[in-house]
Amino acid sequence: MKFSLIVAVVVLALAQGSFAQDSSDLERFAQYFEEMKTKMTEMIGNQDLTNQADNFRRTQLEPLAAQVQEQLKSVATNVEEQVKPLTANIQAQLQPMLVDFKKQMEDILQKLTEQGRAIAN
Repeated sequence: MKFSLIVAVVVLALAQGSFAQDSSDLERFAQYFEEMKTKMTEMIGNQDLTNQADNFRRTQLEPLAAQVQEQLKSVATNVEEQVKPLTANIQAQLQPMLVDFKKQMEDILQKLTEQGRAIAN
């Protein structure tokens, strides 16, 4: 009788363990479906986030870009106004040097031409 009682307890313990395993599987399935639900919610939320980002771009960034562009135009105009006199000054200083350089090159070319004719004769 003791032996059959021990066997019955062991069988009940094994059955309980089997049910516990099934319960664990159910918990894993429940967790899996919960994760899927969370991912689906995030995907739907991301679409909303995309719409918010697009709206932010239109309402905030585009006007800001227009303001920056206007400021850059203003800065470019100021820089151009400051650079024009500098370039005119540099050009005025370089012009005599360039004329002198051109004259020297013409003289060298003329000498080479005369030497070439002298050698050819």
